Amino acid sequence: MNIDERLVAGIVNAVLSRMGDGADSSADADGGSCGVFESMDEAVEAAAAAQKKYLNCTMHDRAAYVQAIRDVVLDQENLSYLSRQSVEETEMGNYEHKLIKNRLAATKTPGIEDLTTEAMSGDDGLTLVEYSPFGVIGAITPTTNPTETIICNSIGMLAAGNSVVFSPHPRAKNVSLHLVRLINRALAEAGAPANLVVTVSKPSIENTNAMMAHPLVRMLVATGGPGIVKTVLSSGKKAIGAGAGNPPVVVDETANIEKAGKDIIDGCCFDNNLPCIAEKEVIVVDSAADYLIFNMKKNGAYEVKDPELIDRLVKLAVQENGKSPVTSFVGKSAKYILEQVGVQVGDDVKAIIMQTPEYHPFVQVELMMPILPIVRVPDVDAAIEMAIRVEHGNRHTAIMHSRNVDKLTKMAKLIQTTIFVKNGPSYAGIGVGGEGYTTFTIAGPTGEGLTSAKSFARRRRCVLVGGLDVR
Repeated sequence: MNIDERLVAGIVNAVLSRMGDGADSSADADGGSCGVFESMDEAVEAAAAAQKKYLNCTMHDRAAYVQAIRDVVLDQENLSYLSRQSVEETEMGNYEHKLIKNRLAATKTPGIEDLTTEAMSGDDGLTLVEYSPFGVIGAITPTTNPTETIICNSIGMLAAGNSVVFSPHPRAKNVSLHLVRLINRALAEAGAPANLVVTVSKPSIENTNAMMAHPLVRMLVATGGPGIVKTVLSSGKKAIGAGAGNPPVVVDETANIEKAGKDIIDGCCFDNNLPCIAEKEVIVVDSAADYLIFNMKKNGAYEVKDPELIDRLVKLAVQENGKSPVTSFVGKSAKYILEQVGVQVGDDVKAIIMQTPEYHPFVQVELMMPILPIVRVPDVDAAIEMAIRVEHGNRHTAIMHSRNVDKLTKMAKLIQTTIFVKNGPSYAGIGVGGEGYTTFTIAGPTGEGLTSAKSFARRRRCVLVGGLDVR
């Protein structure tokens, strides 16, 4: 009999998670179960009490607690279970790419090393500027990247000295609560105050609203669509909003077209196009278009040429209002989407491409599925101008393939996106095959950019008059 080891690991983790729900083995004195509470008020109050205790911990302690989170996520059984369960519960993305993303969040999210101290000394003494915690942070996490966001937010927020109350998306409830429990057990073993990372047993809009309104929550962080970002920005509290994107890719005639074709498809199909950084539309100089399409098809793209079939895909993937994707197709594979319109393809097909005009719904709407429209333009300047228009001012992510430094510079200056990837796949912008740290909370609307521990901290000045200038 063949036994699937990953399935066994998943069953074991699920059983352990349910065992952890028992009041006799894991209930906290204040009524929580490994960080999971019945009401939002209980969760926030427990997090506030934990944060007060956390103020007495050393920076060495913080580093140890952050490492505990990294270690529990990187445990192979946990990593496999979280990645598989995320796909199965949300019905979005794919297992192999979830593994990459969860591992990335655990390994490349900055910890306490991000909290650098500034010092100024002179005849009048010594002044230090340091990063201090806000207190309790309320964090709203999406269904598209549920575990990745909890991992990177937990690391960054605890590194900055805060506690955090998570409000997960209801469609990712089980995997999110499982992860919160894993983190709490790991923190307890490391000696951390209980309830630094908490949530509620029944995530809902009502609980999210209660969290945002709670007076003990000092900061709000929303990773999601424009609606929730607008809500937190209207809360009257310090807020970080990580909103939508519609990343354009510009390809000019000087680009390495073979590499561009591969990079674009690799980026577009990554986790079935769920990341907001992923390539959403291609704008290519006409003289390079045919060879680019050839190389995209060579690397797993299926080209749809029949206008009637393209119209059927539009009706399938875009809501009638023409402004939003159909949720049931978000994060689905290219093969699955094509099957729904009667086209049978193999597993080697990773993305669906077609040539469209600029104002086609596939260009204008952020789909978050591996459907990639291609628009031809006469020259690179026209391509840059179009890219700025279709990015819709989100200031999220843009990509350009070119060997012309002047044009690369021009696009970077004019489009003003938080992430600008040159000659690589979009995911290089969050540290996959590119330099730099990672995050799944990319705050274009509020300007923090790629968030890290210092994004979740306050700058404070401490002044000593008349001493410690030893020069």
